[in-house]
Amino acid sequence: MASATYPFTAIVGMDDMRLGLLLNALSPSIGGVLVRGQKGTAKTTAVRSLAALLPEVVTVPGCRFSCDPAAPDPTCPDGPHEGGASEARPARMVELPVGASEDRLVGALDIERALAEGVKAFEPGLLAAAHRGVLYVDEVNLLGDHLVDALLDAAATGASYVEREGVSVRHASRFLLVGTMNPEEGELRPQLLDRFGLTVEVAASRETDERVEVVRRRLAFDEDPAAFAAKWAAEEDALRERIAAARALLPSVRLGDGALRRIAAVCAGFEVDGMRADIVTARAATALAAWAGRTDVTTADVRQAALLSLPHRRRRNPFDAPGLDEDKLDEILRQFEEDEPEPDPEPEDPDGGPGDDGAGGGEPPQGGDEPGAPGRREESGPQQEGLPQQREGAEEAPQQPSADASGGEGAESGSGGAGGEAAVVAAGDPFRTRKFDVPGLGEGADGRHYRAGTAHGRTTGARRPRGTLSKLHLAATVQAAAPHQRARGRSGPGLVVRRDDLREAVREGREGNLVLFVVDASGSMAARKRMGAVKGAVLSLLLDAYQRRDKIGMITFRGADAAVALPPTSSVDTGAARLETLPTGGRTPLAAGLLRAHEVLRVERLRDPSRRPLLVVVTDGRATGGPEPLARAARAARLLAGEGTASVVVDCESGPVRLGLAGELGRELRGPVVTLDELRADSVSALVRTVRNTHSRRAA
Repeated sequence: MASATYPFTAIVGMDDMRLGLLLNALSPSIGGVLVRGQKGTAKTTAVRSLAALLPEVVTVPGCRFSCDPAAPDPTCPDGPHEGGASEARPARMVELPVGASEDRLVGALDIERALAEGVKAFEPGLLAAAHRGVLYVDEVNLLGDHLVDALLDAAATGASYVEREGVSVRHASRFLLVGTMNPEEGELRPQLLDRFGLTVEVAASRETDERVEVVRRRLAFDEDPAAFAAKWAAEEDALRERIAAARALLPSVRLGDGALRRIAAVCAGFEVDGMRADIVTARAATALAAWAGRTDVTTADVRQAALLSLPHRRRRNPFDAPGLDEDKLDEILRQFEEDEPEPDPEPEDPDGGPGDDGAGGGEPPQGGDEPGAPGRREESGPQQEGLPQQREGAEEAPQQPSADASGGEGAESGSGGAGGEAAVVAAGDPFRTRKFDVPGLGEGADGRHYRAGTAHGRTTGARRPRGTLSKLHLAATVQAAAPHQRARGRSGPGLVVRRDDLREAVREGREGNLVLFVVDASGSMAARKRMGAVKGAVLSLLLDAYQRRDKIGMITFRGADAAVALPPTSSVDTGAARLETLPTGGRTPLAAGLLRAHEVLRVERLRDPSRRPLLVVVTDGRATGGPEPLARAARAARLLAGEGTASVVVDCESGPVRLGLAGELGRELRGPVVTLDELRADSVSALVRTVRNTHSRRAA
């Protein structure tokens, strides 16, 4: 017997998330929803509950691609389909795991039939299974680039195209895309982010009563899932009927020119890229009107739709804080107050359906009517004030660097005494940096940094398996087995393949590295205008690490010791936030910073031995405090170099008199040394230096 699904109507709070899911359930053309939030906030539970509310799907019997008998796909690999026969089944929710292979996602040649029967047979993947259902991607921000590309193609075209191993297949793949992610683990690629129609932010409630109710219901469900589901069956049925009614009303909803002008003005006012934002906002506003039982789209619908469809599209870089300026949104909409049409009267709900609190309709069911549950409702329906004015956790979101913050870039930081602390200096504007590579061919996690022999990427050759066969190279296997068929007694169709004939594919892709920043925050770095430029340089390197899918970590040293400001993580916006609030002052314990970096890298090698590190030391090279500070720093640098750690030194020394200590540190680390000016990708001095180095190598 199948296990019971947690009822959607029993979910406590999470109004925006439930509204976004419900709007996509009644209008899949919106394009899906991305749920961003902390771990343990019922993201996965809500998605699985939603699938149980979707109407049944009528399919052609035996079709592996879920063709609709009323309009079968003429290019279906299982076709052509004869009309007449049909069968109904529940809508599927297909989960795409982060570690899935590309073959599992898009499908591949049926190797068993190819070898046994000598025929080309296609084995469908998850994109085929998700057709006319829900495709759920948990931790979507951790998805490999090769899977993202295939997912983007299917989401954009509504079809999956497979061209590989002699197989050419096209099949329909239209699905409701739902992704969940924890922003602390890294942001999403902009290309995939824009494919999600709506986005919602979720956080655990801080209300004691609400948290108690969450625990009470969860314990009751875990103790007896069937009984708990039966208790909520009436609410589930009522919500299912409301979704069906809204779907039926949706074609009758009128999106007038006034509403379209509001949508266009809002999207233009927030400077979102492309036209997808306008289209998605229009579809969401129409769905909101249908959900409320109206046939006209109002300004309130446009406002709520914008709050769900625009926040993830207005981010210019990963350091922008998520969300939307609601005051600006209201100011734009007020320009059209005179054009507001009279809304249709709200239809009365004789059954008192869920979510009908008389506040304009459209609030998803709260589940607060459970016997014995507190009779409280959240006032956040689509006709209400929309998203909260300040999302939980937003105070930790990094703000865009401002030249005026903390007195501007030229704010006096002071050198401070031992352990002294100066005012926090704002970072300078980020810029495009030079690329620094870890030498050699890596085998690390998928990314976009340096060449690596990975499980994914383009096929560059074939070899005998080393241990367990990972990825069969079909052509090479057939070539190895073909000369021996007569000796093996094979004269008919098919192929006799033995273990010695098997060949696995050798692939080359790109890896993501661990970029560990060691930042000098001492008094010698806190001169006027200096720390702002240094922070701007580190911010630029952080942005480069984000674009290349690297993990990053940050160590700062000042005063008497070094500290791990940011343990290695994929969340570069967290790194930017820590950098922005980094204080300066005190002595320069350079050796302590390098030794702390050595310890962090040692631990990371144990956790992830295939991910190669790149150490970026940002300092002027000075070392003070303790006996023989320069000698101790040199020994620490040699320790890192002896272990093969790739390093880069960013020389921050300035002024007419320069000691050249950063250059000496670079020689001990056996890594390149660049100045802040040479760090820029378009720097003239960097170009001249590169040409000189190339000429020197050729002459040698």
